[in-house]
Amino acid sequence: MNAIDPQILHVQQQFVAHQSSLKAFVLALEPRIAEADDVLQETFLTVTKKAMEFEQNSNFFAWACAIARFKLMERRRRDRREGVGLSDESLSALEAAAPAPEFFQERTRLLTACIDGLAPRAKEMVQLRYKQEHGVQEIARRLGWKVNAVSVALSRARQTLRECVRQQIQTREVT
Repeated sequence: MNAIDPQILHVQQQFVAHQSSLKAFVLALEPRIAEADDVLQETFLTVTKKAMEFEQNSNFFAWACAIARFKLMERRRRDRREGVGLSDESLSALEAAAPAPEFFQERTRLLTACIDGLAPRAKEMVQLRYKQEHGVQEIARRLGWKVNAVSVALSRARQTLRECVRQQIQTREVT
């Protein structure tokens, strides 16, 4: 059995650690979820392939975002050839309006802190829905709840999270 090069392993671990923020970054530029997931997978493969080019003391997230941006451009070129996708004007507007990569890291950190503050059952449902990507019906089955009750609970949890993140942002702006 061949051992994985430590540099490749390090880069893959960094990717996993930043995956939520990277996905948010890609979704800001590619609103179609399935396509964004494909871009994220392509980014992981490229990050792994180019692991030896990554400088240890540099900003991994910025490096991975640059790779994701190139993957998005490749996909857009292909989509245009196939007559699919957004117009050039729409794509330019999305890119111009997209926040800097640091925005996604900070928002992900704030959201994680807010999720940690949820009541245990609400936290469990949010993790089942968004981390493990289970549907509402599956969550209801696992918890022994009615589908409507899960939908209401998730809606309340999302509202609580929105308010928590908003308050944290306001607190930071005041200080």
